[in-house]
Amino acid sequence: MAVKTDPEQKQEQRLERALRKYKGKPGVLIAALQEAQEIFGYLPRKVLIRVANKLTIPLSEVYSVVSFYSFFSTVPTARHRLEVCLGTACYVQGAETLLRDLQDLCGTGPGKSAAESPFSITTTRCVGACGAAPIVKIGEELHGEMTAEKLPRLLEELEKQ
Repeated sequence: MAVKTDPEQKQEQRLERALRKYKGKPGVLIAALQEAQEIFGYLPRKVLIRVANKLTIPLSEVYSVVSFYSFFSTVPTARHRLEVCLGTACYVQGAETLLRDLQDLCGTGPGKSAAESPFSITTTRCVGACGAAPIVKIGEELHGEMTAEKLPRLLEELEKQ
């Protein structure tokens, strides 16, 4: 059995406090998962199990919510989370090619984590900015009419932050 470090213990204590306030209340799963993700930076399996147990919700339901919403991550994310919209308008405007170009530039892809990369890449469905397709979302910021030519400059700007 691995010995837990102080930061791990603090995270687990914070999770316990968070889950206590949600216990027994209906419709709190998304809020509880969001808080858990804020604490850990992502949602590892052990956290999903703990959420399911504490809220007395089937683990399958917890997994279905986590896998449905693109803002949840079950893998550690890097400092900059890049989301490529693959909704219809973005897809038609070349988002799939843009995603491949982004993966080549970053050395990582959706659902993968490159330890040395400051970037995590995920995909999402429609972000509601179809007129500016294709879209790359960074945090809450949308970067529209994105092209392969614009990507290197965008990544350079992010690395400086």
